[in-house]
Amino acid sequence: MPFFINMAYWHISDWMKFLYPDVVWDKFGNGKTLYLTFDDGPTPTITEKVLDILDQYQAKATFFCLGRNVERYQDVYRLIIERGHSVGNHTYSHLKGWKSKNLEYFKDIELASQLIHSNLFRPPYGKILRSQIRHLKKKYKIVLWEVMSHDYENRVSKEKSLRAVLHYARQGSILVFHDSVKAWPKLQYILPKLLKYYKEKGYSFKKIV
Repeated sequence: MPFFINMAYWHISDWMKFLYPDVVWDKFGNGKTLYLTFDDGPTPTITEKVLDILDQYQAKATFFCLGRNVERYQDVYRLIIERGHSVGNHTYSHLKGWKSKNLEYFKDIELASQLIHSNLFRPPYGKILRSQIRHLKKKYKIVLWEVMSHDYENRVSKEKSLRAVLHYARQGSILVFHDSVKAWPKLQYILPKLLKYYKEKGYSFKKIV
């Protein structure tokens, strides 16, 4: 049976977490901490700008990288690690699990793993089959999220995106952003304001390991 997150949602409900306990939705129990994640990079210029903003606020994050981008932009990928952030596998080709045959899907992930040395995995679009979860959890920590920024969505204004993230994020939340060309116009607005807001409230920003 296909499992996927409705991307129209800003926030994942507790019942969804209960139904799918084999994936990581949040990191509750770690005090005033938030977990920022960035999907689909590394992207030249954009990823470096994101790293610079994170450095300004002494924030660490997790970057779920596409294997094909790591292969093309190895210097940018190394910079993520050198700056002290963690990385995760986001497949090589950005495949949708529920539209892919298992063998094809697993091969694509393993191709990415030759470039991305991490036990963290996030399925593109949050779309993955139960059979894929059962197989992948033997090797990977499957990380989804609690709050989606919709920074990639043209129909969502940067102001609405920021308001929604500030409304739904709570202690231990995993938040999703994208270090991509498409997301950057909103991300450059949202990210500094979010970091400043929570920093002033005594939060820290940690990477997922």
